[in-house]
Amino acid sequence: MRTYTNVFDLGDLNAALAEAFEIKQDRYKYEALGKHKTCLLIFFNNSLRTRLSTQKAARNLGMDVIVLDVNQGAWKLETERGVIMDGDKSEHLLEAIPVMGSYCDIIGVRSFARFENREDDYTEKILNQFIQYSGRPVFSMEAATGHPLQAFADLITIEEYKKKERPKVVLTWAPHPRALPQAVPNSFADFMNEANVDFVITHPEGYELDPKFVRDAKVEYNQMKAFEGADFIYAKNWACPGVICPEDYGKVLSKDMGWTVDEAHMAVTDNAFFMHCLPVRRNMIVTDGVIEAPTSLVIPEAANREISATVVLKRMLQAL
Repeated sequence: MRTYTNVFDLGDLNAALAEAFEIKQDRYKYEALGKHKTCLLIFFNNSLRTRLSTQKAARNLGMDVIVLDVNQGAWKLETERGVIMDGDKSEHLLEAIPVMGSYCDIIGVRSFARFENREDDYTEKILNQFIQYSGRPVFSMEAATGHPLQAFADLITIEEYKKKERPKVVLTWAPHPRALPQAVPNSFADFMNEANVDFVITHPEGYELDPKFVRDAKVEYNQMKAFEGADFIYAKNWACPGVICPEDYGKVLSKDMGWTVDEAHMAVTDNAFFMHCLPVRRNMIVTDGVIEAPTSLVIPEAANREISATVVLKRMLQAL
């Protein structure tokens, strides 16, 4: 596997899940694979779970790890071609990328949507430059429009906790004070559409996700109706994706607290598990009572980030 940016890079999901549970039984089983190999993790944005879990995963496989915070301790990087670099950016990404590649064997990149230009975000301009120019296998640690390590961990968690062969999984929008990217909901939809689940997406009008991620999922604008009989509720805010009105891309169209996941919402489910990628704004996205209930999976879900990253890095090492 040379790149990891979406569900299709994993191939057969059942095989990927089997690999994940094998690794969960023995996290150091493939420790020899990474001997004398270096994983470079590049962060254009803040991180907690991704940083810690991916470093741990690389070390599970015997790799050395270099972490670069682009905005702290590195030259400011220009990403646009044709720019006269007479400002505060001292180095161009097109020189920096191959230099980074010369110091490592595998590269992980984390770079959020900028909400300046929908086309730039949805063509994954920064991530794809690393894929094109680094000369190394590249995996996404969250990009402008996808977070496949999170979505794989989500799938592992659902597989662990499901009570029926084909559970009903609901992705629900919830309010947030700031504009957030669509990366997590996009990748969650990407994975759920290929998994053996009954998948429903619910959100206010104007928050329609890109069709390439929605695919054949059922979209329900009545949140309470969507929750009925659900086995898993996955809550996440996202800003307007600009599918219906491109001029609204990245805007906060609603802060309707009626969409907050509370006990009344969960009461119409089939005793559903609650999921969220974290960090979460309590009593905006979800109430204290729901996130602290025995049915909340946010901690085991976060722990599975180590497992999803280990599987991805293992496959990349095996392909070197």
